[in-house]
Amino acid sequence: MFTRQLADVEKTDFFVDWGNGTSHRLLTQQDGMGFTICHTVVRAGSESRLQYRRHLEACYCISGSGEVEDMTGTVHRVEPGTVYVLDAHDDHFLRADSAGDMVLVSVFNPPLEGTEKHSLNGEGGSAY
Repeated sequence: MFTRQLADVEKTDFFVDWGNGTSHRLLTQQDGMGFTICHTVVRAGSESRLQYRRHLEACYCISGSGEVEDMTGTVHRVEPGTVYVLDAHDDHFLRADSAGDMVLVSVFNPPLEGTEKHSLNGEGGSAY
């Protein structure tokens, strides 16, 4: 058994500024649990086109609000108590409302190495 604090992760390479927010990678591949857990902050008013080609992801909103949109144009509202699941390596837009940051608990399978970063400058969005 072990514990890990956000403040401790901030002192490591597992605290990642992913472009439109931050991610504390609380559990990573090196922990041997078979999945990753992240405390993810999506900056207020931001929009990010994202895709995880090698990972499935589920995100549970714990504060703030926003939306996730799939590439068919279907928009799903995200607010505290909502989980959204990217179960098919879904290319998607993630948006946080302008009223404040949106905070998510993100779970990845298989686990992240922990230092991956998005590149939001590309036309097709960011993928890893």
